[in-house]
Amino acid sequence: MALARNSNETVVQRVQGDAAFAHALLDEAATLFLNGEPETARLILRDLVNATMGFEQLATLTAKPSKSLHRMLSPTGNPSMDNLAAIFRAIRDRLQVNFEARAVAV
Repeated sequence: MALARNSNETVVQRVQGDAAFAHALLDEAATLFLNGEPETARLILRDLVNATMGFEQLATLTAKPSKSLHRMLSPTGNPSMDNLAAIFRAIRDRLQVNFEARAVAV
């Protein structure tokens, strides 16, 4: 009999045990947003929130209700730029990383 594990549990364990993986996920979420794939980016941010601080702490850090944050980071969510910036800031601060944007010629 094969053992199966919930993918969310796998992400949580990996983020909590591997800082480089957490940083890569945050970088991927930012890249996806900038490249026009917001739905996938929101889902990655949701996984990061669950693995690093939880929605209640995010609510405290962003001064937004946790239910609203859950909706914002859902597949159909539509956070404002201000809310999105606050979410990125909270996760960035938790992971102790900075962003640097660079344009790449195509």
